[in-house]
Amino acid sequence: MFDMIAPRYDLLNRLMSFGVDQRWRNKTVDALELQSGARVLDLATGTADLALKVLQRHPDTKVVGVDPSEGMLEVGRRKVAAKGLTRVCELKVGDAQQLPFEDKSFDGLCMAFGIRNVPDRARALREMARVVKPGGRIAILELSEPRKGLLGPLARFQIRTVVPFMGRLLSGAREYRYLQQSIADFPAPEVFAGLMRDSGLEVLRVTPLTFGVCTLYVARPR
Repeated sequence: MFDMIAPRYDLLNRLMSFGVDQRWRNKTVDALELQSGARVLDLATGTADLALKVLQRHPDTKVVGVDPSEGMLEVGRRKVAAKGLTRVCELKVGDAQQLPFEDKSFDGLCMAFGIRNVPDRARALREMARVVKPGGRIAILELSEPRKGLLGPLARFQIRTVVPFMGRLLSGAREYRYLQQSIADFPAPEVFAGLMRDSGLEVLRVTPLTFGVCTLYVARPR
């Protein structure tokens, strides 16, 4: 599915989030609290949007992006090459549930809109705890269905109706119905934070963004 929608993925993200997804990514990068010369792992890197955001805000870092979709990575590699960043940004096929990296080999780790697509989330979270150095930050950005607040019904309408409709209209991919369902099925923030704790992470904060449409989870290995 992601191979098929890869050429239009960035456009769809901008349109369906009204451009606010870029601000979410900025907050995710800031949450990493990176030092000079840091090595960062970007899981579910897709078209490398978040990896490039890391390099934009921290030009002296190096980023490794991992994603199971070769189609998405191909788009990402073109973007990285166009910015002349191939030396500091490596994109490779991989699985968050079984990372091909040594223990404590990254200073920070980020993941945007990917953890809900991982079949065994606890296993992926344990892998994150394994590959990040002590004290390093792990920042996970994920969409969620707002359950509270006056604007909750409007936000749920956006996710349940507008997102699948625009996905089908702009990409021709009926699979965008999966996007809505995967968001609806993702656990509530407090439940997912509990899973993070059970998987070897110390949760530092859980921040709802844009009326709870998105949540930023920040943690470090315990």
